[in-house]
Amino acid sequence: MDAGEIIVAQPSPRLYKSLTFRRIATKERTVPQDEEMKIRSPRFQDESLTAPFILDKKARSKAPTVVLGFECLESTAFNGIATNLVVYLETLLHGSNLASASNVTTWFGTSYLTPVFGAIIADTFWGNYNTILVSLVFYLLGMMLVTFSAFLPTTALCTVVGSSCQQPLLGAQTIAFLGLYLVAFGSGGVRAALLPFGADQFDDDNTADRERKMSFFSWFYICVDFGMIVSGLFIVWIQQNVSWGLGFGIATACIALAFGGFVLATPMYKRRMPTGTPIKSLAQVVVAACRKARLRVPADTTLLYEVHDKINQSKIAHTDQFGFLDKAAVVMESDLEEESNDVAADASWRICTVTQVEELKILLRLLPIWATSIVLSAAYAQLNTTFVQQGAAMNMRIMSFTIPPASMVSFEVLCVLAWVLMYSSVIVPMLNSLSLANGEPSQLQRMGAGRLLMAFAMAVAALVEMMRLDAAGRGESLSIAWQMPQYFALAGAEVFCYIAQLEFFYSEAPESMKSMCTSLALLTVALGSYMSSFIYAVVNAFTAVDGRPGWISDNLNEGHLDYFFWVMAALCTLNFVVYSAFARTYRVKLVVS
Repeated sequence: MDAGEIIVAQPSPRLYKSLTFRRIATKERTVPQDEEMKIRSPRFQDESLTAPFILDKKARSKAPTVVLGFECLESTAFNGIATNLVVYLETLLHGSNLASASNVTTWFGTSYLTPVFGAIIADTFWGNYNTILVSLVFYLLGMMLVTFSAFLPTTALCTVVGSSCQQPLLGAQTIAFLGLYLVAFGSGGVRAALLPFGADQFDDDNTADRERKMSFFSWFYICVDFGMIVSGLFIVWIQQNVSWGLGFGIATACIALAFGGFVLATPMYKRRMPTGTPIKSLAQVVVAACRKARLRVPADTTLLYEVHDKINQSKIAHTDQFGFLDKAAVVMESDLEEESNDVAADASWRICTVTQVEELKILLRLLPIWATSIVLSAAYAQLNTTFVQQGAAMNMRIMSFTIPPASMVSFEVLCVLAWVLMYSSVIVPMLNSLSLANGEPSQLQRMGAGRLLMAFAMAVAALVEMMRLDAAGRGESLSIAWQMPQYFALAGAEVFCYIAQLEFFYSEAPESMKSMCTSLALLTVALGSYMSSFIYAVVNAFTAVDGRPGWISDNLNEGHLDYFFWVMAALCTLNFVVYSAFARTYRVKLVVS
């Protein structure tokens, strides 16, 4: 088949001529064989005909290692603020338990909401490299402001809306929150672009590179956890025992070092140029399908419109779900009429390729899977809020060591590493021996297991809180070591769900939407954090009435945090049931040459 040929059922000469005319009118290029060979030659340098990459000849294989090192430093910097933030707001900035937990989850939510905007900018305008570079400027400035706020005098936070409490215009609270939200915007751009930027460094045409690319996702997540370990064990200890300013300063130095290293390694990178907004392509499918609402889709789906070009990316195979959208690919002569220039210019809004249609179907299939991740993330948000507050009300001595509650997050990260090892060396071989799975469980199966483990983690946290309240009633203090089982269960949920989710969204994403779909996976963390803040507000509204302290009170011995955890366990269980219903019918993307 020649380059540029279009599959149409028995085209008449006139219709074939119209199809060819459309290719010219919409600026889709056809390349002769000799010119295609010229493009593939290393000596050919015309960027208008090459694939959308800026290629450099220096040390390409080192680029993924640089990205992983960057992520280690970036994760250390972000978690150097995030891990102990609820304690910082309560102690130095004098916030209440409820207000501090709500502020932290709102900030976390914003930090994972901004990647959506970063992804749109990266895919449409700047590309991944430039998006990371600009985001780092905001990131570093925000870290500097947070560090500076720790050296300023503080006054009590006004936590009651409409109160008359006066705050200095440039006081510690103002500087701290300004810095935090600059960090949220800066880290959002980095999160949106860094993972797909690292994946772009591999050559999908090379078998060894494809295998290295799959392991890259696991290594990337381990680097994220590395930052959590360093911040939880080292930076948190400095913050609570030496100086908050010094602890934040170390985190700031990490992001400054990451910034410098990223820029110095620029000659190593392979850079994908932005391909334009994919939203326009999706809108064209909807408009074209609505225009042809009265038409019937042919039984032979090979009659649907598709363009085959040797130098273009592979096409997506047709699926029978969301059949109404297939009408956008039904071929009519009126779609390709050559007599009117206006019709030719408007053709892309009248007829779309099967690949365009399938890209929209992919997003629609991902939507319910994505939505169930929001509840999961709302439960996961307790790691840095209610779990820390629960630990602060317990005996923090284990043997001769005093363990800050926020440092238990580092134990959770160690549990993540343990789960990763258990998964590959114990769980998968055990499933194979029991004939419960043909090889490794699918990404959808792993995400389902993660949702179930999250419900179990919330139930364990509720049981531990019941034990703590019982001990407090006897005048005793329960050891913080009792929190270890809930952190271990939460780590299992994280391994099964979040790593698989990143792989799943990246593999299912259309080529022009890699950053956007990766950011959608991160968006669930944002919406989960907002959902957690909303749940706090609802719980407080219904339980803190008639002079009662409520479930989440400033003095947890007077509240019922266990009731809150039981509610979260019930939500997670219901979420697992809903997810299972959608996962059973999900059709995985099939790419054809």
